[in-house]
Amino acid sequence: MIQANESDILRIGKVLNDPTRPLKERFRALFTLKNIGGLIAIDQIRACFEDSSALLKHELAYCLGQMQDPAAIDILTSVLEDLSQEPMVRHEAGEALGAIGELSVIPLLEKYCKDPIPEVAETCELAMSRLRWLQSTKNTKNLQNNLFLTIDPAPPTEITDVNILREILLNEKKSLFDRYRAMFSLRNLGTADSILALVEGLRAGSALFRHEIAFVLGQLQEKISVPGLQASLENTEENEMVRHECAEALGSIATPECYEILHKYLNDSKRVVRESCIIALDMCDYENSSEFQYADTLAKIAA
Repeated sequence: MIQANESDILRIGKVLNDPTRPLKERFRALFTLKNIGGLIAIDQIRACFEDSSALLKHELAYCLGQMQDPAAIDILTSVLEDLSQEPMVRHEAGEALGAIGELSVIPLLEKYCKDPIPEVAETCELAMSRLRWLQSTKNTKNLQNNLFLTIDPAPPTEITDVNILREILLNEKKSLFDRYRAMFSLRNLGTADSILALVEGLRAGSALFRHEIAFVLGQLQEKISVPGLQASLENTEENEMVRHECAEALGSIATPECYEILHKYLNDSKRVVRESCIIALDMCDYENSSEFQYADTLAKIAA
């Protein structure tokens, strides 16, 4: 956690909540607040849910979940229940409620497992499964060994065989929770074979599933995933939530090829894709810079 006094937090919050500031500055302010933590930082994040950018609001919810502070539960509950919020924002609020780890939200998540928007319903199902898994097991060693320092929507499995994990990942008869567990196990292996298995997932399953595949490929930051991510970003028929995550994954990988791809979609017809490319290009600059002036790498921005 970053040490900061109240005036510093309010100053950073002012940047976050100023719609006239460049989006990349607001994102950096948000992730700084996440790293500071505490009630004042949470309140500054809460105020920004009135913004018009679905991408930014989605990241607000993500950060509240990653902070794992129960003080954010009421805020996230309100966002999940607000049907005027964009699906990707409500989805992220549901995931964040699962990330915080409080069992008291299970009835709420159970209710929204029946939401008419598939991405919201599936997210709440996953979040509920994660909480019930936490409730039923004392073996949380794998969660503590996460090299990516993120609170994931599902724990990895104990399986290490890439072929078995690939089969589970791509098997749509399996529960989404089991497929996510295979996904995070493949990510943790980090081999060429495991990454290529994940790339196959960009063409499988629901939009929610595909967007999470793109997220973990961004975490891995391996060049061999660029063609798959590019194909999904370039597919204008693909769900915008998936395309957004592919853009940010390319920003994390940050090769010259990624720069070129992202520049092509700065004027995309979908606002969330355009804004994701702006953020992704800033991530490219960050990844290729020797000036590490921000405590949280933008490469870990999520879905």
